[in-house]
Order: sequence, then structure tokens, then C-alpha cells
Amino acid sequence: MEAFFLVLQFLADPYHLAIIAGGTLVGLIVGALPGLGSVILIALMLPFVVRMDPTTGIALCAIVYCATTYGGSITAILINTPGTPAAAMTTFDGFPLAQKGEAGRALGIATFSSAIGGILGILVMIVATPLLAQVAYQFGPAEFFALAVFGMSMLASISGASMTKNFIGGAFGILLATVGTDLTTGVQRFTFGQPDLYEGVAVVQIMIGIFAGGELLRQATQAHLKRRLIAAGVTKLPSREDFRRIWKTVLRSTGIGTFIGILPAEGGKVAAMIAYNEEQRWNKKRRGQFGKGAIEGVAAPEAANNAATGGTMVPTLALGIPGGGSTAIILTAMLILGLRPGPQLFVEQPNLLAGIFGAMLGANICFLVYGMVGAKFFSRITLVPTTILWPCVICLACLGAYSFQQSMFDVGVMVFFACLGYFLNRHGYAPAPIVMGLILGELIETSLKQSYLIYDGNLFAILQQPIAAMFLLLSMFGLCGPLIAKAIGAYRDRQAAHLRGNDE
Repeated sequence: MEAFFLVLQFLADPYHLAIIAGGTLVGLIVGALPGLGSVILIALMLPFVVRMDPTTGIALCAIVYCATTYGGSITAILINTPGTPAAAMTTFDGFPLAQKGEAGRALGIATFSSAIGGILGILVMIVATPLLAQVAYQFGPAEFFALAVFGMSMLASISGASMTKNFIGGAFGILLATVGTDLTTGVQRFTFGQPDLYEGVAVVQIMIGIFAGGELLRQATQAHLKRRLIAAGVTKLPSREDFRRIWKTVLRSTGIGTFIGILPAEGGKVAAMIAYNEEQRWNKKRRGQFGKGAIEGVAAPEAANNAATGGTMVPTLALGIPGGGSTAIILTAMLILGLRPGPQLFVEQPNLLAGIFGAMLGANICFLVYGMVGAKFFSRITLVPTTILWPCVICLACLGAYSFQQSMFDVGVMVFFACLGYFLNRHGYAPAPIVMGLILGELIETSLKQSYLIYDGNLFAILQQPIAAMFLLLSMFGLCGPLIAKAIGAYRDRQAAHLRGNDE
């Protein structure tokens, strides 16, 4: 209970409340800009943070981390362009809702789910951080490899009608993840002598190109068609019935997000993928509506990726192991300020921990207010004519791609993947499996190499690890489940047809 009192004491300070309000607003705006996000924003803030009071400085980093994670959902819903990689799954159902004229409803669902997921995740973090740190400590390379394989098994049922095309897209994403210099052997792979590819292709450029650029080209081919603007329900917020429908989804996804978040190097991207797929499995009544505008398809990834923000702070604070790119910079700031993460931090610096927890809790409450108030305003973006909207979007996309490393080569990469995304989409290949393969590909390769070295080349030893074996078994069920369900459905159809024939 003492931890809760310290958190309330932090939130009672007007100066801290002003920091939370201002940091949340800045983080929300930056998160909504494609290609930017928490990593870039916290990195830019670092010179100022290290001159601040340690508690206030680290708390400010935590605030913008939470706010940018939510901000990425705004553009994901409105223009099919996730502001951050963690919001990529939100495009599946968020953008179809916006196209139906229900942008306000989708934004309201995303805001509510993000805030509740984030708040519950942080409350769990306050109570159980030491215990969760011990759980995270049990995960080694074998377990990470199995978890990544489990994530890839979701391609059997995620986005698109063809499981084969999903796996082809996922395999292409894994291939892209191998571009660059192999850190184990020093061999350059698929770089074609281009120095800009020595460190690989960043997921930001690919994501912006495939989602934003591909959608721009698709809209350009339909410029001759008269667009019918559905204005009646655009600014309408979710109803009480909508909230009643998603509360179980939010709780399930929050649990998934918190658990995935505590695993080092996982974070909101993987949490959103797993939560979306698990929601499809659990929610049998609306399974056919996913990908077409199901509000559960918006609630699940948003609750999970925001719950993961609290979870990612667990290995950072308790073990000194960053849970992602943003927490790696936060860890750097802590070390510069003379703070040493680890188990002793909970004993020696209770006020610092209370400041971090309180700041993240306040940020989630703050963007709940910002989001609900601003949803009606944001939703009107869908009423802007495409001839005005999309040139602005592509300018922001180019700016986001360029700002990552201040390189025109990155802009060229974005343009290439925009064209590729357009043609893949025309032939039934969804962009999300490619992004999933790219995100999980690096984890699969790295953890597999580490397992190979640890077990002296005996990869079957991975199956002897209980946690890894469990995830691999779940992967088999994930792969075979849709095929078995399809076979059972075909069998029932044949039986029904046979019975109808006998009746006649």
C-alpha cells in the first residue's frame, strides 16, 4: 500500500500534473505522425532530461512513451497509416470503420481500450513488478524463439482470405529482416554493395511505404470515381452497448499485453499481434467480421500495446534489461543520472519508482480525456477530400522516413515499398503479414543462433525446455486449427446437403 500512497503523493503536485498534461499532448501529436514515435522523441529529449531532477526527467520520458503509443492509433484509423509500429494491427478494423463513416466510434473505442489497458497494466506493475521480473528471468533464447514462432503461426488466421498468401507475405518479411550485416559472422547479406543497407532496412520505412504509400496509390487509381462522404455518423462516439461488448476483450488483451511487455525486447508490437489473433479465437460470434470493421479488432491491439508499455518497464527497472527501443533510451538516461536499475532500486529509490508509475498512470488518464474530447475533431479528417488529404499525408510520410536517419535513401526505400505494397494488395497480399515477418524475423534469427550456440548445435534441446515446448505446441494448434475447422465445416455442409437430398 505504501507504493500507492507515494504514487498519489506524486500526482498531488501541481508541477507534476503540468508535466503530465504537456508531455501527454506532445507525445500524442508525435505518435500520430507516421515515422516518428517514442524512440525519436525520447532521444531528442535526452539532452534536456539529463539536466532535470532525476524523478521528473525519467517520469517525463515515461509519459511520452505512453502517449506516443496511443497516438499511433489515430492515423491508423483515419488514413490507414499507423503512426507507430505498435498500431499496425489497429488498421485492420479501424480503417474499415472510418470508411463506413464511423471514425468517431473507432477513435473512441481505441481511446477507451488504450487507457484502460494502460491503467490496468500499470497497476499490475506497481503491485507485482518484483514477481514479474522473476518470470521474465525464466525466458532465454529458446523461449524467445518459440514465442516468435508462435507469433508467426498467427498468419494462419490473420488478415486476408488466403492462408497461403499470408505465409508468403510473412516469409518475405523474414527475408527482409535478414538484410544487412550478420553480427555473428560479419557477412553482408543482400546489401548489393549499398552502405545504407549494412545495418538493415528499418521497419519504419517499410511500414510507412506499405501502408501510407500503398494506400495513396490505391486512392490515386480511384480518383476518377466520385467519393461519397458519409458525414452523419462520423463524429458519433461509441455507445454504452459498444463498451459492454468490448470489456472482456480489453481485459484479455490487457493480460496478454502485460505478460508480453515484461519479456525483454518484445514490447507493444508483438503484444498487439498476439492479442488480435487471440481475440479472433475467443470471439467466435464475430469471427467473420474481423478485418471488416469489428470494434473488438480495434480494442484488442490497443489495449495490449498500451498495457505492454507498463510491462516493458519491468525488465528495465528490475533487471536493467530494456524491454524495447524506448526503454533502452530511458535506461541510458537513468545511467547518466547516476541511477542503477536492479532489485536494489526498489529499496533505495521508492520515490523515483513512484514518480515513474504515477507519471504513466497520469498520462493514461490524461490521453483518455484528450482522446474522448478530440475524437469528434479528429474524425472530421475523414471528410477532407482525398485530393487535399493524401498529398498532405505523403508529405508527412516522406518527412517521417527522412527524419529517421536524415537520409534520402530511406525516402527511396519508402517509395519502393509503396509501389510494392500497391501491387501486392492488388493481388490479394495483405501488408500486415510482411510487417509481422519483418518484426519477428530478427527475433527468430537471433534467438535461434543463440540457442544453437548454447546447446552445441543440438536444436532439439529447445523442445526440452517446458516454456518453449508449450509455445511450439500452441503454434501447431494455431497452424492446424483453421485447416481442421475448414475440414469440419466442409464435412457438415456435405452432411446437410445429403440430408436435404434424402428429404426430397
